[in-house]
Amino acid sequence: MIFNKDIANNTAEELLKIKAIKLQPTNPFTWASGWKSPIYCDNRITLSFPAIRNFLKTNMAKAIEEKFGKPDVIAGVATGAIAIGVLVAQELGIPFVYVRPEPKKHGRMNQIEGYLEKGSNVVVVEDLISTGKSSLLAVEALKAAEVNVKGMLAIFTYGFPIADQNFDTSNVTLVTLSNYQTLIEQAVKNNYISSEELTSIETWRKAPENWKV
Repeated sequence: MIFNKDIANNTAEELLKIKAIKLQPTNPFTWASGWKSPIYCDNRITLSFPAIRNFLKTNMAKAIEEKFGKPDVIAGVATGAIAIGVLVAQELGIPFVYVRPEPKKHGRMNQIEGYLEKGSNVVVVEDLISTGKSSLLAVEALKAAEVNVKGMLAIFTYGFPIADQNFDTSNVTLVTLSNYQTLIEQAVKNNYISSEELTSIETWRKAPENWKV
């Protein structure tokens, strides 16, 4: 679910404006999964724009407090959500940890970096949700550390049905600042894409694994 429609619109517009989200139906991207995609999201670009990162920090902190209550700890998912997670934790005045995809192979062999007490109430921060698989692996690691995961907040989600299914199955509440549908509305409204490009993107959205230019 999105936190707030106005904030969702503003978030989408800011991401489009700085090209943190690019729409290229005629020159598609290749995702790590191998899927061809007319859309690519890199929210790390927001960190280079102080006004935008402050907007995200403030509204993510507000969303966490309103949807989950103020937690004891913010947990960022490595690596994309470490920086924004730190900013959100700072805004809330609470501790921060981050979760690796898997334990380190050396040293203390940690998967969770930072000090985390058992029984703590934790909200997970992500930058982007596609299928949700890697994000939910972080939740599993936190639960194995015997903390209470209140939910997850992300900047943006592609809104794939498989992601909804994965979060439902894991019984994890996901809140986002913006989402695919809002993004497309803003892109059309402000002429980031043509009607022909919109048709191509909507076709991709229905079956991304099979989409071709």
